[in-house]
Amino acid sequence: MNMDIFWGLFIPFLGTSLGAACVFFMRGEMHRGVQRGLTGFASGVMVAASIWSLLIPAIEESSDWGKLAFLPAVIGFGGGILFLLFLDHIIPHLHMGAERAEGPRSHLARTTMLVLAVTLHNIPEGMAVGVVLAGFLSGHGDITYASAMALSIGIAIQNFPEGAIISMPLRGAGMGKMKSFVGGMLSGAVEPVGGMLTILLTSLVVPLMPYLLSFAAGAMMYVVVEELIPEMSEGEHSDIGVLTFALGFMVMMTLDVALG
Repeated sequence: MNMDIFWGLFIPFLGTSLGAACVFFMRGEMHRGVQRGLTGFASGVMVAASIWSLLIPAIEESSDWGKLAFLPAVIGFGGGILFLLFLDHIIPHLHMGAERAEGPRSHLARTTMLVLAVTLHNIPEGMAVGVVLAGFLSGHGDITYASAMALSIGIAIQNFPEGAIISMPLRGAGMGKMKSFVGGMLSGAVEPVGGMLTILLTSLVVPLMPYLLSFAAGAMMYVVVEELIPEMSEGEHSDIGVLTFALGFMVMMTLDVALG
């Protein structure tokens, strides 16, 4: 495997793994305010990545469509929303703080469904990194290796708190520290796998690039609106989620503009 591609796919997974390792150093459950702030930060990174790293390049890739340059982005974005909605309904999973699982009935353990919930929303992040790396590999002038790495680093930064957010509840549910770490780490394993599959698909059908870029953006936005925003707003009113959302958005925007 090309080392540029390896690092582009591995860095987000490394972010999840380092976050999951927090279970070895933290005691008890994560404070609700901290969890809310980390969720807000992740949301801000994902929204900014969807716009600067995915939707804008998708529209630029379709510039020869003239006034209809928005069309592939609209189609892809809608497809990404519907794809995640479909997965949400066929995969049993349990969101943080929820009492009832979503998806079909199953006899899976509560901890397993917590991992599946995080794994589910890591799928679009892997796709996003994969399609941008594929754009770099196929020689699309608007997508440079620097912009691909900016997205990879941004996803890794927001994966760090996500790794902690999943491993700590697993520990609180009675798992040992090592099992909690592995559970948190494995929730991010879908990202390099999904990224590689996306690279292979895009390399086969290069004209799909604007559709796949916006597809990944739609999938990421589904996760933000359906899961992360409700989580950071749940319970007693607090401004921490909004402030960390803004911080995450600014960090990802800075990375993309400065490096891209």
